[in-house]
Amino acid sequence: MKSSGIAYHLVAFLVVAIWGSTFVFTKMLLTAGLSPADIFTLRFLVAYVLLALLIVATPLGAGSRRWLCHSWRDELMMIGLGLTGGSIYFLTENAAMLFTTATNTSLIVCSCPLFTMLIVRLVYREESTRVGEVIGSLISLTGMALVVLNGHFVLHLSPLGDLLAFSACMCWAVYSLIIKQVSETYSPVFVTRKVFFYGLITMLPYYLFASPLPSWGIVMQRSVIANLLFLGCVASLACFVLWNWVIKHLGPVATTNWVYFNPITTIVFAAWLLGERITPYFLLGTIFILSGMYIAARK
Repeated sequence: MKSSGIAYHLVAFLVVAIWGSTFVFTKMLLTAGLSPADIFTLRFLVAYVLLALLIVATPLGAGSRRWLCHSWRDELMMIGLGLTGGSIYFLTENAAMLFTTATNTSLIVCSCPLFTMLIVRLVYREESTRVGEVIGSLISLTGMALVVLNGHFVLHLSPLGDLLAFSACMCWAVYSLIIKQVSETYSPVFVTRKVFFYGLITMLPYYLFASPLPSWGIVMQRSVIANLLFLGCVASLACFVLWNWVIKHLGPVATTNWVYFNPITTIVFAAWLLGERITPYFLLGTIFILSGMYIAARK
């Protein structure tokens, strides 16, 4: 593997490590009184405003200051990114946990690399699926299950909740597919700005049927501000730009395989910040995940 390829994989690992920590920070915000929809809206709003300022005020905006895409077809794909990587993804993932367990939701959502590989190979028939990719993905999927289940091998089936979790899984797979197409024409910064914008716009109808945004007193708490800034500036702005950049160079299949690593970083941060215990199943699952990702990435 060339050094540039290693760099892309390191960036993908860093992004997934940060995303794994977001579950812990989100839990803190939920405890403070924010709803899942509120957290998504506020973090995307912070990310969009900051990115817009960076585009206007720095060289980062070169080639990204145009408002619309080159064609309406491309603009529709950007709307699709805002839905699949933003509003619908977060709503279905969070709603799933109202009807099924967090374990079921994690298992289904974190299986998205396998479905990404299947969808990409189905759409781009010229790209053949390697045996190593399939075997590596299945080994990583097994390791992810060991980490999430944590020795409690009991699943509570809930058709509606599991269907919502599967919808979130498919949303991220479709997001990866669309990113592969638009990244050939537009820069990661331009695409990320579109994701934030349309993610926010398509979330607005939700508030017609749900409670309004939280009170100013809740939002202005120091801990809430700190967590929202981390989720908006780091986990959303920086990570989405880097993730879209890595997909542009590695492709959606190799990049999305790193999602299997997500539960590992979640548990590490939970042990660090929330005092949760790391078990032997976590260590065994980590070995499976890393081994599977290595096999899948080998040429």
